[in-house]
Amino acid sequence: MLTKRIIPCLDVDQGRVVKGIKFKNIKDAGDPTELAVFYNKEGADELVFLDITASHEKRKTIVDVVKKVSSNVFIPLTVGGGIQNSIDMELMLEAGADKVSINTAAVNNPKLINICSKQFGSQCVVVAIDVKKINDNKWLVYTHGGRTETEIDAFEWVKEVQERGAGEILLTSMDRDGSQEGYDNELLNKVNTIVSIPVIASGGAGKLQHFLDAIIKGKADAVLAASTFHYGKFSIKETKDFLKKNNINIRKWKVISKSPK
Repeated sequence: MLTKRIIPCLDVDQGRVVKGIKFKNIKDAGDPTELAVFYNKEGADELVFLDITASHEKRKTIVDVVKKVSSNVFIPLTVGGGIQNSIDMELMLEAGADKVSINTAAVNNPKLINICSKQFGSQCVVVAIDVKKINDNKWLVYTHGGRTETEIDAFEWVKEVQERGAGEILLTSMDRDGSQEGYDNELLNKVNTIVSIPVIASGGAGKLQHFLDAIIKGKADAVLAASTFHYGKFSIKETKDFLKKNNINIRKWKVISKSPK
């Protein structure tokens, strides 16, 4: 089994980390740089930084916050929110991001995936997909931070983004987001039977068992969580120890820090 990754997510609005339930009832969760440094020291494998209102408010991702976060951590950083074109992606990479996540812009212009993967390499291109279950066999894609429903079938979309050159998929279940009821493993499993690129599970972590279930039942390559880490329900180390005890191959927990400049 390949090494599985544990990824804290920093949902940012107005320069602050926030968290809601099913994309609503947003509450403050702290300073992005302070939390990034904390998770770096905790042994997180990567960080995801999402400016959750940038696309809805039709503005750019906060570049200065990205620069500050990236200069203080030594683990891979994925940045998303408000990315409209390859120029925006280049700005994020120059600001210190290792990967850039595109969501709404990719739905509006699927060729953007081709352009960015060709220009920067597929390893830099993460397509974030927010989905909601409509009936027993159908999940639809949502855009603009979960505010806008599309008629796009989630399974057709994951297939297309892989074909266009995405290097990774960040898959969020809007039904489970912030609920702490567990990941949508049915959704994850279906997606992982369609694509071969890595899929990050997002939405629903509330117990350590949920991380294990997403990996075993959902076949996720990485598991992402926000509120359970932000509010101290359990730590990165506790999560990794639990997974290791259950025979999941994870990166060894260690403190990583940048040398003083």
